[in-house]
Amino acid sequence: MTFRERYPLTLNYLFEQLPMFQRIGPPALKKGLGNITALLDALGHPQQHFLAIHIAGTNGKGSVAHMLAAILQASGYRTGLYISPHYKDFRERIKVNGQYISKTYVVDFVTRHRASFDQIQPSFFEITVAMAFDYFAKQKIDVAVVETGLGGRLDSTNVLTPVLSIITNISFDHQQFLGDTLPLIAAEKAGIIKPRVPVVIGETHPETKPVFVAKAAEMEAPIVFADEHWRAEWKGETLAHSTYDLWRGGQPEFLALDANLHGRYQLKNLQTVAQAVDMLQNTFNISAQNIRDGLLNLKTLTKFMGRWQVLGTHPAIICDSAHNEGGLKVTLDQVAQYPYENLHIVMGTVSDKELKPVLELFPKHARYYFCKANIPRGLDAKQLQARASQEGLKGRAYVSVKRALQAAKRQAKSEDLIFVTGSIFVVAEVL
Repeated sequence: MTFRERYPLTLNYLFEQLPMFQRIGPPALKKGLGNITALLDALGHPQQHFLAIHIAGTNGKGSVAHMLAAILQASGYRTGLYISPHYKDFRERIKVNGQYISKTYVVDFVTRHRASFDQIQPSFFEITVAMAFDYFAKQKIDVAVVETGLGGRLDSTNVLTPVLSIITNISFDHQQFLGDTLPLIAAEKAGIIKPRVPVVIGETHPETKPVFVAKAAEMEAPIVFADEHWRAEWKGETLAHSTYDLWRGGQPEFLALDANLHGRYQLKNLQTVAQAVDMLQNTFNISAQNIRDGLLNLKTLTKFMGRWQVLGTHPAIICDSAHNEGGLKVTLDQVAQYPYENLHIVMGTVSDKELKPVLELFPKHARYYFCKANIPRGLDAKQLQARASQEGLKGRAYVSVKRALQAAKRQAKSEDLIFVTGSIFVVAEVL
């Protein structure tokens, strides 16, 4: 069998034979750290061979992870980045200095350790985390920036003892696993706080702050709330960059800071990154110029994608992978500020989501193009159309994301805006 044949078969094994939450939803979730611990034991504890920064949160953790990785790379550190889920290519999940893990490594890793997989019966996510940590150790990285998958306390990445923990924010998502109140969700995220390891909380919220403060006190972990010290202001944007001013304690710290990303909602993420970098100075040598260089070249350094990404002009076509209440609120606020004549929204979601609070956020004046992403977990387009209609959102259902976008392009005039959103899997099909 040729390698060209082996790689797709390996991915098929990972995607189809193992339960994958992104594809099938709740039945794929395996609670507890037993499997990942057993896997890492079999691999010789690779997670102990590099420094790590561990990031949880309902929204923003992917953006924060990419920004920190870019800054560390610009500072000269060999940097691993672990994220989930992926958009187009499985290898997006595991990168070193912005370069995807090689196909050869993926095939060899799965081949070498099939006996352990058969014995331990891990999930897709558990194998992927183990693969990432093994790869990072063998690549002799200086530091890994690691994003949790779901929650924190029982997430497979929570076997790390990092140099810094970060929790971006708390909103409603995955309530069936994490709890149906903000304090309950916060308690799950707070599970990444480790003994005497500093923790940054991105956003202060009256319901969740006591949860974080109590957990940090229990762990004797220094805790800082980023938005109590930093304030970011959006100053403008071009097709390539957004410009921000960053203030610390009421004093200007970074003026005219250009970042290779878009979205005014990145203000809070930028504040979180600024506080994280400040707390990392005890471990890494990061200059003000490193911060500017990292953010200026974010996409080149890390292959950042899928967040307020411009796909076309005249009409403007923008996609964003916001998919829960908190993420969609700030993203749709930005849509409302965008200049357009008519708004066209290409939208799809997953079948296990609480839809009403999400649909209530969408503007009723837009024309909708409902679709189903090409995954088993996707919600049928006609079902989504019916549910959306109950909330006053009018539009047609399409058999695929591609057909929905094509229809929007046919209908849109030069000064209109086409916005693609609702699920990372919908966005993945238009990138």
